[in-house]
Amino acid sequence: MNRITREDVTRAVSGADEVTIAQIIGTGATVEELAEAQAWMANDEPMLNAGRPLATGRVRELVDILTELEPEDDDPGEPGPVVSSSE
Repeated sequence: MNRITREDVTRAVSGADEVTIAQIIGTGATVEELAEAQAWMANDEPMLNAGRPLATGRVRELVDILTELEPEDDDPGEPGPVVSSSE
């Protein structure tokens, strides 16, 4: 198995910045491990139901890095305008 390259990362991870690309390459992961991490990110329930153990090692590192790219569910985004009532 060959270690992942910059081209592999940019193809597989849309929107990854240079720091994230470097972090992913720095794990020493393979393309297969990146694909497995992305599978865990997409939906871990089928992986668990198939009897797969939780991600560990480099795959776990990749999951942690990729998690940082995901938008926060509880992030309301930009604050809206302040509305004052004149009573």
